[in-house]
Amino acid sequence: MSIVFCGVCSHGPGITARTERAEPHKRERLLQSYARMRQALRDAKPDVLVVIAAEHFANFFMNNMPAFAVGMADHYEGPIEDPEWLRIPHTRVPGNRDVSLRLFKGMMQEVDLSYCEEWKFDHGIMVPLHHLTPDYDLPVIPININCQNPPLAPLHRVYALGQAIRSAAEKMPERVAVIGTGGISHWPCTPDTGLINEEWDREFLRRWADNNRDELIDYTDEATYRDGGQGGYEIRTYIAAAGAAGGAKGEIWCYEPIPDFACGCTVGVMKL
Repeated sequence: MSIVFCGVCSHGPGITARTERAEPHKRERLLQSYARMRQALRDAKPDVLVVIAAEHFANFFMNNMPAFAVGMADHYEGPIEDPEWLRIPHTRVPGNRDVSLRLFKGMMQEVDLSYCEEWKFDHGIMVPLHHLTPDYDLPVIPININCQNPPLAPLHRVYALGQAIRSAAEKMPERVAVIGTGGISHWPCTPDTGLINEEWDREFLRRWADNNRDELIDYTDEATYRDGGQGGYEIRTYIAAAGAAGGAKGEIWCYEPIPDFACGCTVGVMKL
């Protein structure tokens, strides 16, 4: 089989923790777009959902920071944050060790990877799952990209990661869905929290929808830090998803800069 669904969405914790603070029309457009993606994901009838995310020092730290890591367990737990604060109940999320292992072995033919048999999901995965698979009835394979602590994987390697996911999926019988999730421009946990560079975001999303590899990897970390903040490094999750789309073009279903959520909130899909 191959990739039957591919998209991207934001995962800012404020999306669930501070939902009521957003301007109503922006909030409703975002929530309606999540609902549209949830239905599109169901319609694709995947057997497993690959979530390409950027965790936030919940499992990895400077003493052990792999560039790319794949979860390889039959279940995961989350959120690691206070459930009352995040407003997502603590739950057990199904995985599939066998499918993870086969995907991992296929990807290893093209990229170098680490794997994890234990993984506690933070908001980076739990917020998307809360909106897209609220019954937690779809096995998840988490893939983490280090977007926190330089040195970071070069963007051409990130795009190759996505291509490796697709190549491995094509050799498996399962129907595989892929979601990349991160912020675009944002400055979390700094005095600039809530700042959003809308112009930079929209240009990046144009490149993502065009799925032009050369344009997507034509960012330096220095420029991203300047224009998109340290949270802007999470463009890697979107770039990997583009690589998994096999050259398909995308549509942006929602982009709303919402300072109370501390990011430009995005939902987009590739037209496979």
